[in-house]
Amino acid sequence: MKLLDKIFDMFNAQQDVGIDLGTASVLVHVKDKGIVLCEPSVVAIDKGTGKPYAVGAEAQKMLGRTPGNIVAIRPMREGVISDYSTTEMMLKYFIRRVTKNRLFKPRIMICVPSGVTEVEERAVIDAAMQAGGRQVYLIEEPIAAAIGAGLDIAKACGRMVVDIGGGTSDIAVISLGGIVVSNSIKVAGDKFDDAIIKYIRKKFNAIIGDRTAEEMKKEIGSVYPMEEEKTMQIRGRSLVTGLPQSIEVSSEEIREALEEVSAQIVDAVHSVLERTPPELVGDISENGIIMTGGGAMIYGLDKLLSSKTGIDVFLADDPLSCVAKGTGASLDNIGILRDKSSYMYDMES
Repeated sequence: MKLLDKIFDMFNAQQDVGIDLGTASVLVHVKDKGIVLCEPSVVAIDKGTGKPYAVGAEAQKMLGRTPGNIVAIRPMREGVISDYSTTEMMLKYFIRRVTKNRLFKPRIMICVPSGVTEVEERAVIDAAMQAGGRQVYLIEEPIAAAIGAGLDIAKACGRMVVDIGGGTSDIAVISLGGIVVSNSIKVAGDKFDDAIIKYIRKKFNAIIGDRTAEEMKKEIGSVYPMEEEKTMQIRGRSLVTGLPQSIEVSSEEIREALEEVSAQIVDAVHSVLERTPPELVGDISENGIIMTGGGAMIYGLDKLLSSKTGIDVFLADDPLSCVAKGTGASLDNIGILRDKSSYMYDMES
């Protein structure tokens, strides 16, 4: 019997899965394999059957281009589930892709924003269980981001993490393995895209789509003066004629568009620093602020934060995958993390 238990535990250990269930993309970390999947959080559904037509990158290509019988949905909004059944389908598809052995259900760790409500937590847990999880755990994004960035969060030393995703920005001060002060705002990568769309509409009387706005953000987006300013040619629809319109946009114009959104993130960081105990502020001033998440990769956000706070700001190595790496690594220390009920939750089947 003991031999069977050992074999069972061995297979289960190989099935540990960490999921960064983001608004813009889903990253999956599998034990001993690292990041094995990075796909957009989009599902295309066939209205006739109610079944998924495409998931991930294939579904993203269909946004704004689907015929009447197919609808492309982003089931995650502002860091939480907005469409439960679609999220469940998406999770089931991704979990099946990364787990080879269907006999043994995986243990799943999923990260959630630090300001998540109990109802939102329950929705994530239920979706993961229905998608095939044997045990489901939740961990707050700043903790996962800090672990993924390589910080030793167990020390009696204040470390500040700013994780900017697609739907939320999570700012937290961590010491002795727990969150001391935190703030989660629904201002992140998607708000940058929305700001660009509104700016183009107001200044050029033209409409562009979400994908064009995201391309502009990645190519010429900045929130701090660049050494060499850039320009980009885009195409949209004129509000005056209703016909296609070609527009040349500069990085300076995009910086103007993003000024208000970036200021909200800076204010959120200020708010957390103001509520942080003096000793920990001293540690942060010495060690600097770590930025993670896809939204942190926009040019100059680290420089803007540094100039406004007077503290050195560093962009983590591979900021996009920090949360997924930390989420996966957390399963190796599940016993320690479960003792810290302030930020770790679990639901066993």
